[in-house]
Amino acid sequence: MEKALVVIDIQNDITKNYKEIIDNINRSIDWAVKNNIHVVYIRHYNLSAGTRTFKPNTPGSELVSDLKIVSDHIFIKSKGNALTSEEFANFITEHQIGEFYITGADAVACVKSTTYNLRKADYQVNVLSDCITSYDKKKIDEMLHYYESKGCKLMSLNDLLDS
Repeated sequence: MEKALVVIDIQNDITKNYKEIIDNINRSIDWAVKNNIHVVYIRHYNLSAGTRTFKPNTPGSELVSDLKIVSDHIFIKSKGNALTSEEFANFITEHQIGEFYITGADAVACVKSTTYNLRKADYQVNVLSDCITSYDKKKIDEMLHYYESKGCKLMSLNDLLDS
């Protein structure tokens, strides 16, 4: 079974809190490269009228400059759930990926929706607890309990590096 590390919405318009986890995300990317695990980047495009963030083809929708880019597996979504990106869903099928390691921004939105829907589709999902953040960091513990209740495995970056 193939595995993938998924980096969700680490874009210029995301919360400033990403700075607190970027080093951990980059270390998880190094781990994935060293272990021949696919590294996938998910970018959010906000298509709703009247919003100013994550607009297609704006600097805010670009991946942040301090994120390590090690593959051209960059997929665009316009809904919270990354599986709504047909290209991402096809990539999973094409590469027979059955296990995911999740990192990214907004634990209460896109990370939550993606982990929920990956589990619903019966994939193995590992959430790297110190590689996710949120606009409201007080909700992260609640989200970790939620992920676990849906069958996700929680692990820290050190757990991953020691495995």
